[in-house]
Amino acid sequence: MRRPKLQIICSLVVALGFAACGGADSSTTGRQASATAHAQAALPAASLSPVARPKPPHPEIIVSTTTSTVDSGLLDVLQPAFEQQTGYKLTILSQGSGAALKTGERGEADVVLAHSPAAEKDFITGGHGTRRELVMHNDFIVVGPAKDPANLKGATSLNDVMQRVSASSAPFISRGDNSGTHALELGLWKGAAVETKGKAFYQESGSGMGQTLQIASEKAGYTITDRATYLNLRKHLHLEILRESDPALLNVYHVIQVDPKKSTKVNAEGATAFLEYLISPSAQSLIGKYGIEKYGHPLFVPDYGKDESKLGS
Repeated sequence: MRRPKLQIICSLVVALGFAACGGADSSTTGRQASATAHAQAALPAASLSPVARPKPPHPEIIVSTTTSTVDSGLLDVLQPAFEQQTGYKLTILSQGSGAALKTGERGEADVVLAHSPAAEKDFITGGHGTRRELVMHNDFIVVGPAKDPANLKGATSLNDVMQRVSASSAPFISRGDNSGTHALELGLWKGAAVETKGKAFYQESGSGMGQTLQIASEKAGYTITDRATYLNLRKHLHLEILRESDPALLNVYHVIQVDPKKSTKVNAEGATAFLEYLISPSAQSLIGKYGIEKYGHPLFVPDYGKDESKLGS
């Protein structure tokens, strides 16, 4: 088994049942069990039978993905369904989209699931990926303390939001990790003509979305997050949604197959299998249903086959 020089967050295993990575508490176990139940419900009845399934010749697939697909809980649903259907086992590397793409560039992952369109296109044109497919979208939101010292609820535009944050006494917590979220945030500062370098209000966490939200909550600060991660962690946070639904806050995810020429260790067959699964009707259905039971509405919108230029319109 390959052991990339990156932190492996988790690799879930499903075989006649569900076992979490070691050390899960009762609440985590319950969440994972529930996720597995949802995944199994979407499988054809025949796939749930104990019939022996041929093992793929190279069963491990390394998926380099943005933290939001993990922190939102979505992969807790998709991973066991894929593994049970195919016999493959996923190893998940959870990192910002920029780091996820760099991992693919080095040939240390087989497939990348990211939400940084400009960087993804550079990845393809740079010869690092062979196939890129639209998977889903949700949106970004601006969150902050209930007292809202910057009065973002009174802002007239997204540019006004960013200018009010920079002028307030509350901190803004940036991921600062070259992720898709960070790239979006930097574009918003630029659009609002706000210089953040060296400014006291601007602080970088250098962490994933979940940890960044926790820091913003502890410091009564503002941050930009994908909606799915925020909703999944909301009960642990003292943050409210203060700006949403702007067209510029659309958050689009693609899956990219790493070019097997990058390394002899790249599992091209496995990468193809996972990519095809994510755009399949069964996975797209799971994506579209995820979050409905808990939040009353889905956290992601399945998009395979759609015109990307019309998303969110």
